[in-house]
Amino acid sequence: MKRSSGILMHISSLPGKYGIGTFGKEAYEFVDFLKKSGQSYWQILPLGQTSYGDSPYQCFSAFAGNPYFVDFDILEKEGFLSKEEYENEDFGGNDKSVEYGTLFVSRMKVLRRAYENSKGKLVSEIENFKKEQELWLEDYSLYMAIKNDHNLESWQNWEEPIKLREENALNECKVKLKDEIEFWTFVQYMFFKQWSALKKYANDNGIKIIGDIPIYVSEDSADIWSNPKYFKVDEKMIPTKVAGCPPDAFAVTGQLWGNPIYDWNELEKDGFSWWIDRVRESLKIYDVVRIDHFRGFESYWEIPYGDETAINGKWVKGPGIKLFEAIEKALGKVDIIAEDLGFLTDEVKEFLRATGFPGMKILQFAFGDDDSSYIPYNYPRNCIAYTGTHDNNTFRGWFETMTTEEERKNCVKYLGLNEEEGYGWGFIRGVWESIANLSIATMQDFLDLGNEARMNEPSTLGKNWKWRATKDQLSDELADKIHDLTKTFGRI
Repeated sequence: MKRSSGILMHISSLPGKYGIGTFGKEAYEFVDFLKKSGQSYWQILPLGQTSYGDSPYQCFSAFAGNPYFVDFDILEKEGFLSKEEYENEDFGGNDKSVEYGTLFVSRMKVLRRAYENSKGKLVSEIENFKKEQELWLEDYSLYMAIKNDHNLESWQNWEEPIKLREENALNECKVKLKDEIEFWTFVQYMFFKQWSALKKYANDNGIKIIGDIPIYVSEDSADIWSNPKYFKVDEKMIPTKVAGCPPDAFAVTGQLWGNPIYDWNELEKDGFSWWIDRVRESLKIYDVVRIDHFRGFESYWEIPYGDETAINGKWVKGPGIKLFEAIEKALGKVDIIAEDLGFLTDEVKEFLRATGFPGMKILQFAFGDDDSSYIPYNYPRNCIAYTGTHDNNTFRGWFETMTTEEERKNCVKYLGLNEEEGYGWGFIRGVWESIANLSIATMQDFLDLGNEARMNEPSTLGKNWKWRATKDQLSDELADKIHDLTKTFGRI
């Protein structure tokens, strides 16, 4: 990876008229903005279909895409919608924030209209798509059809013959829900068609996409329902162990994520084929893959299912380097970024060194200790330097509300922050001038926004994943300023 830089902003945060960012015109304009800014990378969050809580890290499938990102104007140009079929729907009244509850009703209603209008027009295209995505598409579409037929309840609450995937029960569902299954297949066809076109446009303009995949999958997902043998579940397919983090200074009872734990012994017997497939499919839609909670491959915190906190968990050894040797043997050298934040033992550090993957350095973490690994003079070249991530506050929100007086003093002194340059720009400069091969800042930091623009506050519900940029914020003047900074520090 040569010396370069990029911007972190999720698809949902793009401007646009219909309640959430999409793969439409504004996404192409953002690629133009990145190019004008001298950037080489666009980092996004997972593209999966979000579930309760709207988190892109809790999805109904590790492979399917989010229907919210399908652009209606493109569907209209292709003849699958008329303007009247979507322009007057309620997509929420705030162009700076996503209103997920409103979108859940209105966007799905419009997509169903597009599906009805498509009947008889895409027969060969859809059949080809089914063959291309045969690894996951049939199970996913069936799962979503049954889920909708059961008032969106988790598959854990379905009738036992369906829950346990008895052949006769599934065949009955395929007949009864044929049209609903085809609807979900149509939505995925449009998602991948539109995303592929946008990614090609980005690549043609010198922009690579950094995608993000969570280490775990959601309990309420097609992945576990269709592949239970790869997870620690009992004979009724109920999880026996779930994931989280141990207690620490930030969370005295730990973090209980609740995701089912992989049965790594079973996965290894199968040559890690499920994970190889997951990385292969991810690299079809991204140029570089960031894997969240990477340290969990060395050791992970395993909590008994049903516990209300993470206190009773324990560390369990993961597959380690064997998994990535199998991935490299199957796929060759792959571009992976290891999210290596959190408590790192010597074993984890050695595991990361063995993979050769670049880790992450977060500048917001640099100023609490005298010799932090996050302070730029300790960076290796083979790392990705960030101002912050989607889980952090913005620079301004962090600096003004979350730092101690000593941290602020250390930050100002080390980076030479001053009013003339702007504290936020000085902070970004600290990442851009570092030795790291790749430096990334969030769009919120380039816009110098405060706590109101934070993307996610971990362990909270109801206020996350909502922030959106407005069209006027992504100005040519800002692009020129970013370009000047990027050129100054040799990242173009």
